[in-house]
Amino acid sequence: MDIQQAKVAVQTALQPVLTDLGLTAEQILSLIEVPKNSQMGDFAFPTFQLAKQLHQAPVQIAQNLVEQLDASAFAKVEAQGPYINFFLQRFDVAQTTIQTILMQQQDYGSTTQGQRRTMVLDMSSPNIAKPMSMGHLRSTVIGNSLANILAKLGYQPVKINHLGDWGTQFGKLMVAYKKWGSEAEVKADPITNLQKYYVKFHQLDKEHPELDDEAREWFKKLENGDSEATHLWEWFRTESLKAFTKVYDELGINFDSYKGEAFYNDKMDAVVQELADKGLLETSQGAKIVDLGEQLPPAMIKKSDGATLYITRDLAAAIYRKQTYDFDKAFYVVGSEQSVHFAQLKAVLTKLGYTWANDIEHIRFGLITSGGKKLSTRAGRVILLEDVLHDSVELAQQQIALKNPNLKNKEQVAHDVGVGAVIFHDLKNNRTDNFDFQLEEVVRFEGETGPYVQYTHARAMSILRKANYQGQVAAFDAATLDDNAWNIVMNLAHFPEIIQQAARQKEPSLIAKYALKLAKSFNHYYAHTKILVEDDQLASRLNLVQAVAIVLTEALALLGVQAPDEM
Repeated sequence: MDIQQAKVAVQTALQPVLTDLGLTAEQILSLIEVPKNSQMGDFAFPTFQLAKQLHQAPVQIAQNLVEQLDASAFAKVEAQGPYINFFLQRFDVAQTTIQTILMQQQDYGSTTQGQRRTMVLDMSSPNIAKPMSMGHLRSTVIGNSLANILAKLGYQPVKINHLGDWGTQFGKLMVAYKKWGSEAEVKADPITNLQKYYVKFHQLDKEHPELDDEAREWFKKLENGDSEATHLWEWFRTESLKAFTKVYDELGINFDSYKGEAFYNDKMDAVVQELADKGLLETSQGAKIVDLGEQLPPAMIKKSDGATLYITRDLAAAIYRKQTYDFDKAFYVVGSEQSVHFAQLKAVLTKLGYTWANDIEHIRFGLITSGGKKLSTRAGRVILLEDVLHDSVELAQQQIALKNPNLKNKEQVAHDVGVGAVIFHDLKNNRTDNFDFQLEEVVRFEGETGPYVQYTHARAMSILRKANYQGQVAAFDAATLDDNAWNIVMNLAHFPEIIQQAARQKEPSLIAKYALKLAKSFNHYYAHTKILVEDDQLASRLNLVQAVAIVLTEALALLGVQAPDEM
């Protein structure tokens, strides 16, 4: 019996005594919980929702229902407070779970439910000529993890890096370069110097508003195809992509498309014309808008000077992506502050008659702060992502030098641990929450960190190496299943369900929190059990350790984090 069959067995036991109360099988199944403490059973059914209907206290309801249940499929069923707690037949569940993991290996938890349907993810999307900062981390790693989770469930993710490679900021950068820059400086260190010029522009433009006029002129030149402006734009873009690729390589992330804002320059007129043809464009103070009623502010499609806006470009991009990929869903992994923008995007597409607008979803996320303050490129308060990754790897090297100075491949391990620590720390936080970043807290081998999970995996692999484990699938010995081992089994059994929940909620933190929980349960087992003892239960214990190693590896992989065999 696997864990899903066990859950259905709970529902089946409850159904005869709850049907008369109007609860369907699906409703009963949805109410079944997993207690936080295994002493309270393996599954629990709360009776609060029945109190009003039965005019009884939940504690009394639980007691009455237990007396009516057929408990023959379970080791024990009992009422504890307002809950009916079900204790499973441990051996059957453990045997099925461990053997399934050892047979399926990295495919444990995989499904074909996606049927290769295309899921487009708009993610990362840094601005050209600006460095990738910690502010870009969330969109990048959340999007990548969601793509991994979707692929695990049989979908076809398409990762699109919608580069910010167009807009008035290029006019500002060109003015700054012409006034304060040099070709030699840019060639020596492109991103650092371009960023320096951009910050200087914004430091001076408040006192010198004529700089903004010059910036508008330069951007107009670029839009009109001026040779010098085009040359500068192409140069800035090429150098930026080189710098971005270096960071993406560090993170182990790649993309299926780098089509940015500039790609849609020749595709916006058709969208504007379609809006006009369908009578959706209105003029307001010289600007072209689409009225979206009382629920949303109007969508400005063109400014009074004829310039297009982000939404014009995003409309063209959405239509292009539907035509190109025929996506089942389109996810925009963008900060929460853009919620209104994406609501407007969907509303305009709906007014245009595109029913697939309902398949667009804004995957919003909170901010990373530093010292409680929002990171800002314009103000020069920026923490470079490349620097953070470098420092994180250095901290990992220092810890490895203390704990295991003779480690083989320690440079590669330090890289995997340092980079993995940054990714894991981001993804363990609920997607919509803000969090403050402190590097020293991130790269620790203890506590709720990525290195802690990686170290647990390495510990499991060390045990298997010492035992010369060859991957044998032995009959599972029920005597192996003390409470500590059972906690591991239950965590392992729930992994496929956790993947499903993470996909439904678009929430990678569920995977990260699961990995931490499994690691803690294994370390507790390790601390209280002599695993490498030559007895008739050794094979069962080693199978359990191998199952943990497999699932920790796969959980980390879904987050985009490596699992070193030694640390």
